Amino acid sequence: MVEPVRVGVVGLGTVGSGVVRLLVESADHITRHAGRPIIVERAVVRDPAKPRSVHLPADRISTDIRDISRDPSISVAALLVGGLEPARSMMVELLEQGKDVVTANKALLAEHGPELFALARARGRSIAFEAAVAGGIPIVAAIGECLAANRIESIRGILNGTSNFILSTMEEDAADYAETLALAQAKGYAEADPSMDVDGTDATQKLAILAHLAFGAWVPWADIPRTGIEQVDQSLMTCAAELGYRIRLVAVAARTAAGLLALRVAPALVRVGTPLAETRGAYNAVSIVGDAVGPMFFHGLGAGQMPTASAVVADIIDTVVGRAAITFRTTGVLDADGQASPMGGDTQGRHFLRLHVSDRPGVLARITGILGEHGISIASVIQHDADADSADASVPLVIMTHRSASTAIRAAVEAIDRCDAVRGPSVCLGVLDD
Repeated sequence: MVEPVRVGVVGLGTVGSGVVRLLVESADHITRHAGRPIIVERAVVRDPAKPRSVHLPADRISTDIRDISRDPSISVAALLVGGLEPARSMMVELLEQGKDVVTANKALLAEHGPELFALARARGRSIAFEAAVAGGIPIVAAIGECLAANRIESIRGILNGTSNFILSTMEEDAADYAETLALAQAKGYAEADPSMDVDGTDATQKLAILAHLAFGAWVPWADIPRTGIEQVDQSLMTCAAELGYRIRLVAVAARTAAGLLALRVAPALVRVGTPLAETRGAYNAVSIVGDAVGPMFFHGLGAGQMPTASAVVADIIDTVVGRAAITFRTTGVLDADGQASPMGGDTQGRHFLRLHVSDRPGVLARITGILGEHGISIASVIQHDADADSADASVPLVIMTHRSASTAIRAAVEAIDRCDAVRGPSVCLGVLDD
């Protein structure tokens, strides 16, 4: 009889419980793919007495990571706790003791990825992390393995299901931001403190990991420019719709003409009918352009117990059969030492501006003059009547530009916001037409 592979699971929360459930309920199917049985030998948790949706014998659950790391019968550990500590210390202990690690912790890899990858290589171990980005979508394998023959030119992604649920629901139900956020929390899509989702942090950490894998360049996630969705209101949604667009929180990584890497996470206008625009609810989507294969699109649930557990178990199977070790050992992209710039110099693109300006003659000419001074050509202008309830007698002004340099549009917006005719800061969003 073939000797089974024994796995240790660190964390039996939502994802950890889903992993155990899959390994138990789909044992025969998983054995066929792995070539040998995979069993959960032990779990380490914070509170062994806490009720859980999956059952493990009490003598297999403890609070000490060493019960997994120092057990010679366990060869693979699934690290399924969030945050930076004690997750980092736990991974170091597991790697130091010769365990291969599978993880879903994107914050840990975004913060300490190079250090942990180097340690794993030094110890002859592997780290598999498909579940850390986009849940059940196999985007890490696609970039790291399936598209290895390609020079990746760009990545665009909706990488946070919470923000996408909020934006698409605001659009469909004509609801305001606060109301929709409360609905997301009630449905379990948003945490009690949703700040990392709505301020772009979660998507930015995932983008840092994808950029590391796709471009072989490490950029600290905190250096990547990011803007959250808190500024998006119904009036912005309406303006976008009038122009044939929807608003999504989009993570972008692309090579600039100078060969640098431009990264950002921000709300953007995406044209109705394009794949990103049609990504709704708590779904994730990633668009990749490779120099050989051209454009490719991936879509699916980016979070949730079973989609994420599916990715974790797939990584466990890859580790058991040896695929993860070969990929991790031979690929050079995780040894990132290439040049990268978070701002990346100039990138070219169209932009959407929404201003509130004084309702008096000459204001539009002044605004368009500033844009012209910065070399920005205007594609269209929409000016609505003044809001009867407006205390400052301002009118909304919407401008769509032709393609222009990102540095030029930033400088122009700063100049526009200094005008005494502009009421409050303007909103500037990138425009994605394809």
